[in-house]
Amino acid sequence: LQTMYLLIGQGLAGSLLADALLRRGQAVRVVADGRPTSSGAAAGLFNPVTGRQPQLTWLADQLFPYLHRYYPELETRLGTKFYHPLPLYRPFGSPEERAFGLSLAARPELRDFLQAAPDDEAYAATVRNEFGGLRTPGAGWVDVPPLLAAFRREFSRRGIFQETTFSHAALKISPQGVEWEGQTYATVIFCEGVYGAENPFFDWLPFNPVKGESLTLRLPGPVPPGIVNRGVWLIPRTDEQTGHATARVGATYVWRPLTWQPTTEGRELLLQKLNVWLKPEYEVTGQVAGIRPAVQGRRPLLGLHPEFPRLGIFNGLGSKGVSLAPFFAQQFAEFLVSGKELHEAVNINRFFSLYSGQKRV
Repeated sequence: LQTMYLLIGQGLAGSLLADALLRRGQAVRVVADGRPTSSGAAAGLFNPVTGRQPQLTWLADQLFPYLHRYYPELETRLGTKFYHPLPLYRPFGSPEERAFGLSLAARPELRDFLQAAPDDEAYAATVRNEFGGLRTPGAGWVDVPPLLAAFRREFSRRGIFQETTFSHAALKISPQGVEWEGQTYATVIFCEGVYGAENPFFDWLPFNPVKGESLTLRLPGPVPPGIVNRGVWLIPRTDEQTGHATARVGATYVWRPLTWQPTTEGRELLLQKLNVWLKPEYEVTGQVAGIRPAVQGRRPLLGLHPEFPRLGIFNGLGSKGVSLAPFFAQQFAEFLVSGKELHEAVNINRFFSLYSGQKRV
C-alpha cells in the first residue's frame, strides 16, 4: 500500500530519505527553500578512523560497507559522478607519534582500518613525513553539491519537488493525517538541517550547531596521491573546467558566532595548521562556511514526535553526514514503511523526557 510522505528539506538527509522511500514504493513530495545549507558547503569527507588519537568511528563496521555499495549504485542511477574513494594518509610528527601510531595499527579492531603506510615515498614530494605515516583504506569523499543537484533534477522530473518558503504554522494535523496546501499526507518528516532548531515541533531536542570553514587551494606543483590528515585534512581534486590540480582544506569548529560568512580567523587557523606539513606552494582561491546540524551526544535524530506521531524528524548528522545518511535513511524508511525498530542510539525517544507533553505548538 502506497503512503504519502511530505519531506521538508532537500539536503543530504532529505534527498537520501526520499530515495529510500521511493525505492520502497512510497509516494513522496520534497519541499525546499533557497536558504544556505550545511550540505551545500560540505567537503563530503568520509573516514572510518577519526580523532586525534585515532579510533574506529561509531558503527564503522556497518556504515562503511553500506556507503561503499550505496554511492556507486546511486551514481549509476542518477548518471552523475560524485563518489571518490581515496586512501587517507596521516603523517607522524615525531618518533614518539610513530611508535604510538604503529601500536594502534596493531590492535585487532583497527587492523583493517589503519596500516603502516607502505607508500610513504609517494607522499614525500608533497608532505613532510620523515617519520612515515599511517594509511586508512576505505576513506574518500563525496562531492555533495552535484549529488544534490542530480537528486533535484530527478525529483523534478518525477514531479515531486517544490521550491517554496515553508511555514510550520500552515500544517493542519489531525488523526487522519497532516494537511498542507490542500493535500493530506500520512506523515511529514522534517529534514531541515541546522534550521531544525527553529522548528516549533522539535525545538526541544538538544541541537548544538557548530560552524565550520574550509578553503579551496590551487596547487601548481605536485599533488598528494590521497587525502592527508594532520591537524587539518586536505582532499586533492581536479578543477572540472580548467583541469588544474586543486585541494579542499578544512575544517574549523566554532560554536559562536554562528554565521554563514567565512572569516579571516578561520582562514588563518587552517593555513597555520596546513603549513606545518604541506610542502608545495599554493594559492588560496576560495573559502566557504557552513553550519553543521550537530547534536549533544553526537548521534543523529530520527523518529516520530511524542505527541504528534504523524510528524517525524531526520536530522543531527553533524560533520559525518556523508557516512551516516545512507545507512540511517534506509533504516528510517524501514521504520516508517514496515515498523522495523530504529537503532536505540538515534531514536529521539531517548529525549522524550525533554518534551513537557504540554500542547506547546
